[in-house]
Amino acid sequence: MLRIENLSKTYGNGVQALKDVSLEIPRGMFGLLGPNGAGKSTLMRTIATLQGVDAGSIYFDRSHSSGRALDVLNQKHEVRKILGYLPQEMGIYPGTSAEALLDHFAVLKGLVSAGERCEVVAGLLRMTNLYDVRKRKLGTFSGGMRRRFGIAQALLGDPELIIVDEPTAGLDPEERIRFHNLLCEIGETAVVILSTHIVEDVRELCSRMAILSKGRVLLHGEPGALVARLEGTVWRKVVGRSEVATYQKSMQVLTTRLAAGRTAVDVLSDRSPGDGFEPAEPDLEHVYFATLHGG
Repeated sequence: MLRIENLSKTYGNGVQALKDVSLEIPRGMFGLLGPNGAGKSTLMRTIATLQGVDAGSIYFDRSHSSGRALDVLNQKHEVRKILGYLPQEMGIYPGTSAEALLDHFAVLKGLVSAGERCEVVAGLLRMTNLYDVRKRKLGTFSGGMRRRFGIAQALLGDPELIIVDEPTAGLDPEERIRFHNLLCEIGETAVVILSTHIVEDVRELCSRMAILSKGRVLLHGEPGALVARLEGTVWRKVVGRSEVATYQKSMQVLTTRLAAGRTAVDVLSDRSPGDGFEPAEPDLEHVYFATLHGG
């Protein structure tokens, strides 16, 4: 389990990226949702030992270890031994093959035996469906292939803590499904933190989640339980596109969706708004927007 306690960070320009953030993240997939600028990447970089904070602490309890929990902020070298990290933007050497660069990363990770390293590299390339293109230069890879290469390097050394920042942004549907399946496999044996602004990714993958906005944790828990809280409070009506602004002024509109050329408006209300609104089944997107808008 990863324990984050009262974490705060203010940058030199005065932007307070994290404001007293506290979370407990168990083994499995944990979704961190929030809009751009919410503080997600700052939190991820801090957990990944890439930057410090002004206040707070982070501890990683290793399930198989009888020793004390790792102090993430003060035992960076030890944490990096059990950490896998896939940043939102990963630099590559476009003229190098996938196999050669992954082998290089394996050396940096401490795999000095050539035989063992060859076996590990081949295994990870197969796991990420890149083995058949292992000799190709990375500069010829599609966005999805590069993301899969990124997760391959993040899995070197069998990490116990894995951080993936916006992993499916820009992927086509097939690549996204393949990536989801891979992340689910990884989450069976490690703490995996998925930072994203794509609500659907969290709904499909994560057993627990948190919503972050303007550096603060606004909500956390199990997605299903959070959705259940909105039962009986979401209402839908199909309206003309020109009518949407009127409803936004008078009601708490959560989402607007196109339906057969018209627009379905979903609003949050403890009782029926009347005027043709029908009950709607709440989902995680409703939870997300209700939370961000103070519902």
